[in-house]
Amino acid sequence: MGDTPKIEETTFYHINYYLYGKAFKGSYQGMRFRLARNPLENVFFKPKEVQDAGTLMATVWPEPFSYENTDDEKKLTKEFPFSEEGKLAAVDWLNEQYESRKEEWDAAKHTDWSSLRK
Repeated sequence: MGDTPKIEETTFYHINYYLYGKAFKGSYQGMRFRLARNPLENVFFKPKEVQDAGTLMATVWPEPFSYENTDDEKKLTKEFPFSEEGKLAAVDWLNEQYESRKEEWDAAKHTDWSSLRK
């Protein structure tokens, strides 16, 4: 990977945000990404052992569509421990995915999607 990370850890919310059953979605240069607790449910007010039972799931896919409107076979997902350390590992993985599949993201970024508009 290059010297400077493309996606910074500060892009994402603190780990407690994901306890509310919310996903963070973003994009970088043709690569879309999502970070969420798995299972995706609000466990903030539940006991710590329930909160700790989940994992942190990172997913990447090519532009232009949202997570919900992209075929599952176009998505790549990896799970990490549900912790700040797991979040840092997920960010590293997202950057690795960007670097290792840069041609794919560039192709998605330069595709004319205007014909898909209604």
